[in-house]
Amino acid sequence: MRKMWLYGYWKHKYLTLLFVPAVAYYILFHYVPIYGVLIAFKSYKFSLGIWDSPWVGFQHFEELFALGSFWKVTLNTVLISLYKLIFGFPAPILFALLLNEIRLVLFKRVVQTISYFPHFLSWVVLAGLAMQFLSPGTGPINLLLQQMGLDPIFFLGSSDWFRPVLVVTDVWKELGWGTIVYLAALSGVNPEQYEAATVDGANRYHRMRYITLPAMTPVITIMLIFAIGKIVNDDFDQVFNLLNPAVMGVGDVLSTYTYRVGLVNMEYSFATAVGLFKNVIAFTLIVTANAVAKRLNEYGLW
Repeated sequence: MRKMWLYGYWKHKYLTLLFVPAVAYYILFHYVPIYGVLIAFKSYKFSLGIWDSPWVGFQHFEELFALGSFWKVTLNTVLISLYKLIFGFPAPILFALLLNEIRLVLFKRVVQTISYFPHFLSWVVLAGLAMQFLSPGTGPINLLLQQMGLDPIFFLGSSDWFRPVLVVTDVWKELGWGTIVYLAALSGVNPEQYEAATVDGANRYHRMRYITLPAMTPVITIMLIFAIGKIVNDDFDQVFNLLNPAVMGVGDVLSTYTYRVGLVNMEYSFATAVGLFKNVIAFTLIVTANAVAKRLNEYGLW
Protein backbone atom coordinates (compact mmCIF):
# COMPACT_ATOMS: atom_id res chain seq x y z
CA MET A 1 0.00 0.00 0.00
CA ARG A 2 2.83 2.36 0.90
CA LYS A 3 4.61 1.63 -2.41
CA MET A 4 1.44 2.45 -4.34
CA TRP A 5 1.12 5.72 -2.39
CA LEU A 6 4.71 6.71 -3.17
CA TYR A 7 4.32 5.60 -6.79
CA GLY A 8 1.30 7.88 -7.18
CA TYR A 9 3.35 10.88 -6.06
CA TRP A 10 6.27 9.87 -8.29
CA LYS A 11 3.99 9.37 -11.27
CA HIS A 12 2.67 12.91 -10.85
CA LYS A 13 5.98 14.35 -9.65
CA TYR A 14 5.61 17.65 -11.50
CA LEU A 15 2.20 18.32 -9.96
CA THR A 16 3.64 17.34 -6.58
CA LEU A 17 6.50 19.78 -7.13
CA LEU A 18 3.99 22.58 -7.67
CA PHE A 19 2.36 21.61 -4.38
CA VAL A 20 5.61 21.86 -2.39
CA PRO A 21 5.71 25.70 -2.04
CA ALA A 22 2.22 25.75 -0.54
CA VAL A 23 3.12 23.00 1.95
CA ALA A 24 6.37 24.79 2.85
CA TYR A 25 4.50 28.05 3.38
CA TYR A 26 2.04 26.54 5.85
CA ILE A 27 4.76 24.62 7.69
CA LEU A 28 7.06 27.65 8.06
CA PHE A 29 4.50 30.37 8.75
CA HIS A 30 1.59 28.50 10.36
CA TYR A 31 2.87 25.40 12.14
CA VAL A 32 6.40 26.31 13.24
CA PRO A 33 5.20 29.53 14.99
CA ILE A 34 2.85 27.42 17.14
CA TYR A 35 5.91 26.95 19.35
CA GLY A 36 5.46 30.59 20.37
CA VAL A 37 2.20 29.71 22.18
CA LEU A 38 4.42 28.81 25.14
CA ILE A 39 4.84 32.55 25.76
CA ALA A 40 1.26 32.65 27.09
CA PHE A 41 2.29 30.38 29.95
CA LYS A 42 5.60 32.10 30.73
CA SER A 43 6.86 35.43 31.99
CA TYR A 44 8.59 36.10 28.70
CA LYS A 45 11.92 37.89 28.80
CA PHE A 46 13.45 38.84 25.47
CA SER A 47 16.98 38.34 26.81
CA LEU A 48 16.20 34.80 27.98
CA GLY A 49 14.23 33.62 24.98
CA ILE A 50 11.05 31.57 24.92
CA TRP A 51 12.31 28.33 26.45
CA ASP A 52 14.44 29.81 29.26
CA SER A 53 11.81 32.32 30.41
CA PRO A 54 10.18 31.31 33.73
CA TRP A 55 6.87 29.43 33.72
CA VAL A 56 3.86 31.17 35.31
CA GLY A 57 1.14 28.69 34.34
CA PHE A 58 -2.30 30.26 33.82
CA GLN A 59 -1.44 33.52 35.57
CA HIS A 60 -1.88 35.65 32.42
CA PHE A 61 -5.27 34.09 31.71
CA GLU A 62 -6.42 34.78 35.28
CA GLU A 63 -5.37 38.41 34.93
CA LEU A 64 -7.02 38.57 31.51
CA PHE A 65 -10.40 37.29 32.67
CA ALA A 66 -10.33 39.62 35.67
CA LEU A 67 -10.07 42.73 33.49
CA GLY A 68 -13.28 44.55 32.69
CA SER A 69 -11.66 46.13 29.64
CA PHE A 70 -11.02 42.69 28.13
CA TRP A 71 -14.67 41.69 28.30
CA LYS A 72 -15.65 45.07 26.85
CA VAL A 73 -13.47 44.61 23.75
CA THR A 74 -14.66 41.00 23.48
CA LEU A 75 -18.27 42.19 23.43
CA ASN A 76 -17.38 44.80 20.78
CA THR A 77 -15.68 42.12 18.68
CA VAL A 78 -18.62 39.72 18.88
CA LEU A 79 -21.21 42.40 18.12
CA ILE A 80 -19.34 43.78 15.11
CA SER A 81 -18.71 40.27 13.76
CA LEU A 82 -22.38 39.33 14.22
CA TYR A 83 -23.46 42.46 12.34
CA LYS A 84 -21.10 41.54 9.52
CA LEU A 85 -22.41 37.97 9.55
CA ILE A 86 -26.06 39.05 9.44
CA PHE A 87 -25.72 41.79 6.82
CA GLY A 88 -22.45 40.95 5.07
CA PHE A 89 -22.70 37.19 4.60
CA PRO A 90 -25.92 37.19 2.49
CA ALA A 91 -24.73 40.11 0.33
CA PRO A 92 -22.45 38.16 -2.09
CA ILE A 93 -25.05 35.38 -2.31
CA LEU A 94 -27.76 37.82 -3.40
CA PHE A 95 -25.33 39.57 -5.73
CA ALA A 96 -24.34 36.25 -7.32
CA LEU A 97 -28.01 35.40 -7.86
CA LEU A 98 -28.58 38.76 -9.56
CA LEU A 99 -25.50 38.41 -11.77
CA ASN A 100 -26.56 34.91 -12.71
CA GLU A 101 -29.81 36.29 -14.10
CA ILE A 102 -28.03 38.78 -16.39
CA ARG A 103 -27.94 37.54 -19.97
CA LEU A 104 -25.77 40.35 -21.44
CA VAL A 105 -22.29 38.85 -20.92
CA LEU A 106 -20.33 42.09 -21.43
CA PHE A 107 -22.42 44.01 -18.90
CA LYS A 108 -22.12 41.13 -16.43
CA ARG A 109 -18.33 41.11 -16.68
CA VAL A 110 -18.05 44.87 -16.28
CA VAL A 111 -20.25 44.87 -13.17
CA GLN A 112 -18.35 41.96 -11.67
CA THR A 113 -14.97 43.58 -12.35
CA ILE A 114 -16.03 46.86 -10.75
CA SER A 115 -17.47 45.06 -7.73
CA TYR A 116 -14.38 43.05 -6.83
CA PHE A 117 -11.82 45.80 -7.54
CA PRO A 118 -11.93 47.15 -3.91
CA HIS A 119 -10.74 43.75 -2.67
CA PHE A 120 -7.30 44.47 -4.13
CA LEU A 121 -6.97 47.81 -2.34
CA SER A 122 -5.51 47.96 1.16
CA TRP A 123 -7.52 49.25 4.09
CA VAL A 124 -5.15 52.22 4.28
CA VAL A 125 -6.48 53.39 0.91
CA LEU A 126 -10.09 52.43 1.55
CA ALA A 127 -10.08 54.04 5.00
CA GLY A 128 -8.84 57.28 3.43
CA LEU A 129 -11.64 57.14 0.85
CA ALA A 130 -14.21 56.40 3.56
CA MET A 131 -13.00 59.37 5.61
CA GLN A 132 -13.35 61.66 2.61
CA PHE A 133 -16.83 60.39 1.69
CA LEU A 134 -18.06 60.54 5.30
CA SER A 135 -16.42 63.84 6.24
CA PRO A 136 -18.96 66.04 8.09
CA GLY A 137 -17.73 69.15 6.28
CA THR A 138 -16.78 68.16 2.73
CA GLY A 139 -18.06 64.59 2.31
CA PRO A 140 -20.63 64.11 -0.48
CA ILE A 141 -22.96 62.16 1.81
CA ASN A 142 -23.17 64.95 4.37
CA LEU A 143 -23.43 67.59 1.63
CA LEU A 144 -26.45 65.67 0.33
CA LEU A 145 -27.94 65.56 3.83
CA GLN A 146 -27.50 69.33 4.15
CA GLN A 147 -29.18 69.86 0.79
CA MET A 148 -32.14 67.89 2.17
CA GLY A 149 -32.27 70.19 5.20
CA LEU A 150 -30.72 67.69 7.63
CA ASP A 151 -27.81 68.18 9.99
CA PRO A 152 -24.45 66.66 8.99
CA ILE A 153 -23.44 63.44 10.77
CA PHE A 154 -19.93 62.73 12.03
CA PHE A 155 -20.11 59.04 11.04
CA LEU A 156 -16.60 58.05 12.16
CA GLY A 157 -16.85 60.00 15.40
CA SER A 158 -20.29 58.83 16.47
CA SER A 159 -20.78 55.80 18.73
CA ASP A 160 -24.13 55.15 17.05
CA TRP A 161 -22.75 55.16 13.51
CA PHE A 162 -19.26 53.67 13.79
CA ARG A 163 -20.31 50.01 13.79
CA PRO A 164 -22.64 50.43 10.78
CA VAL A 165 -19.75 52.12 8.95
CA LEU A 166 -17.55 49.08 9.66
CA VAL A 167 -20.22 46.75 8.29
CA VAL A 168 -20.92 48.79 5.16
CA THR A 169 -17.24 49.32 4.30
CA ASP A 170 -16.55 45.61 4.82
CA VAL A 171 -19.37 44.69 2.43
CA TRP A 172 -18.10 47.28 -0.05
CA LYS A 173 -14.63 45.75 -0.02
CA GLU A 174 -15.50 42.04 -0.10
CA LEU A 175 -18.81 41.89 -1.98
CA GLY A 176 -17.42 41.20 -5.45
CA TRP A 177 -14.67 38.86 -4.31
CA GLY A 178 -17.08 36.71 -2.31
CA THR A 179 -19.40 36.57 -5.30
CA ILE A 180 -16.73 34.77 -7.35
CA VAL A 181 -17.01 31.70 -5.11
CA TYR A 182 -20.77 31.41 -5.61
CA LEU A 183 -20.62 32.07 -9.35
CA ALA A 184 -18.04 29.29 -9.62
CA ALA A 185 -20.51 26.95 -7.92
CA LEU A 186 -23.22 27.97 -10.39
CA SER A 187 -20.98 27.28 -13.36
CA GLY A 188 -21.45 23.55 -12.72
CA VAL A 189 -25.23 23.70 -13.10
CA ASN A 190 -26.45 21.99 -16.27
CA PRO A 191 -28.29 24.59 -18.44
CA GLU A 192 -30.71 21.86 -19.49
CA GLN A 193 -32.21 21.97 -16.00
CA TYR A 194 -33.25 25.60 -16.54
CA GLU A 195 -34.61 24.74 -20.00
CA ALA A 196 -36.63 21.83 -18.64
CA ALA A 197 -37.99 23.96 -15.81
CA THR A 198 -39.00 26.70 -18.27
CA VAL A 199 -40.84 24.15 -20.41
CA ASP A 200 -42.68 22.97 -17.29
CA GLY A 201 -43.84 26.54 -16.65
CA ALA A 202 -41.38 27.60 -13.94
CA ASN A 203 -40.73 31.34 -13.77
CA ARG A 204 -37.44 32.98 -12.75
CA TYR A 205 -38.26 32.84 -9.06
CA HIS A 206 -39.01 29.12 -9.21
CA ARG A 207 -35.84 28.40 -11.17
CA MET A 208 -33.80 30.36 -8.67
CA ARG A 209 -35.41 28.65 -5.70
CA TYR A 210 -35.38 25.05 -6.91
CA ILE A 211 -32.27 24.96 -9.13
CA THR A 212 -29.86 27.82 -8.39
CA LEU A 213 -30.04 27.91 -4.59
CA PRO A 214 -29.73 24.11 -4.13
CA ALA A 215 -26.64 24.19 -6.35
CA MET A 216 -25.12 26.87 -4.09
CA THR A 217 -26.04 25.15 -0.81
CA PRO A 218 -22.76 23.19 -0.30
CA VAL A 219 -20.65 26.31 -0.88
CA ILE A 220 -22.94 28.47 1.27
CA THR A 221 -22.64 25.95 4.10
CA ILE A 222 -18.84 25.88 3.99
CA MET A 223 -18.54 29.66 3.77
CA LEU A 224 -20.99 30.03 6.68
CA ILE A 225 -18.88 27.69 8.83
CA PHE A 226 -15.80 29.82 8.09
CA ALA A 227 -17.75 33.01 8.84
CA ILE A 228 -18.92 31.66 12.21
CA GLY A 229 -15.33 30.74 13.07
CA LYS A 230 -14.31 34.36 12.42
CA ILE A 231 -16.73 35.81 14.97
CA VAL A 232 -13.89 36.42 17.44
CA ASN A 233 -11.29 37.14 14.73
CA ASP A 234 -11.98 40.70 13.68
CA ASP A 235 -10.40 42.58 10.78
CA PHE A 236 -7.49 44.44 12.40
CA ASP A 237 -6.55 46.46 9.30
CA GLN A 238 -10.05 47.85 8.90
CA VAL A 239 -10.66 48.73 12.55
CA PHE A 240 -7.14 50.08 13.15
CA ASN A 241 -7.36 52.49 10.21
CA LEU A 242 -10.86 53.76 11.06
CA LEU A 243 -10.67 53.74 14.86
CA ASN A 244 -10.28 57.00 16.77
CA PRO A 245 -10.50 58.02 20.47
CA ALA A 246 -14.10 59.22 20.10
CA VAL A 247 -15.39 55.69 19.35
CA MET A 248 -13.00 53.53 21.41
CA GLY A 249 -15.91 52.42 23.58
CA VAL A 250 -17.74 50.75 20.68
CA GLY A 251 -14.92 50.17 18.18
CA ASP A 252 -12.02 48.79 20.19
CA VAL A 253 -11.77 45.06 19.40
CA LEU A 254 -9.57 42.15 20.43
CA SER A 255 -6.97 42.65 17.70
CA THR A 256 -6.46 46.36 18.44
CA TYR A 257 -6.43 45.58 22.17
CA THR A 258 -3.75 42.92 21.58
CA TYR A 259 -1.74 45.36 19.47
CA ARG A 260 -1.71 47.99 22.22
CA VAL A 261 -0.91 45.52 24.98
CA GLY A 262 1.57 43.37 23.09
CA LEU A 263 3.47 45.78 20.86
CA VAL A 264 2.92 49.23 22.36
CA ASN A 265 3.19 48.19 26.02
CA MET A 266 5.51 45.24 25.22
CA GLU A 267 3.54 42.77 27.37
CA TYR A 268 4.17 39.88 24.99
CA SER A 269 3.02 37.08 27.29
CA PHE A 270 -0.28 38.81 28.07
CA ALA A 271 -0.93 39.55 24.38
CA THR A 272 -0.16 35.93 23.47
CA ALA A 273 -2.70 34.79 26.06
CA VAL A 274 -5.31 36.99 24.35
CA GLY A 275 -4.43 35.52 20.95
CA LEU A 276 -4.58 31.95 22.25
CA PHE A 277 -7.97 32.64 23.82
CA LYS A 278 -9.26 33.89 20.46
CA ASN A 279 -7.97 30.86 18.58
CA VAL A 280 -9.44 28.37 21.05
CA ILE A 281 -12.86 30.03 20.79
CA ALA A 282 -12.61 30.18 16.97
CA PHE A 283 -11.68 26.48 16.77
CA THR A 284 -14.59 25.58 19.05
CA LEU A 285 -17.02 27.60 16.93
CA ILE A 286 -15.84 25.96 13.70
CA VAL A 287 -16.13 22.43 15.11
CA THR A 288 -19.59 23.17 16.52
CA ALA A 289 -20.83 24.85 13.33
CA ASN A 290 -19.52 21.96 11.23
CA ALA A 291 -21.30 19.40 13.44
CA VAL A 292 -24.59 21.32 13.23
CA ALA A 293 -24.25 21.69 9.45
CA LYS A 294 -23.64 17.95 9.01
CA ARG A 295 -26.82 17.23 10.93
CA LEU A 296 -28.92 19.72 8.98
CA ASN A 297 -27.86 19.19 5.36
CA GLU A 298 -24.97 16.68 5.37
CA TYR A 299 -22.50 19.27 4.07
CA GLY A 300 -19.44 20.32 6.04
CA LEU A 301 -15.67 20.71 6.13
CA TRP A 302 -15.10 17.05 7.02
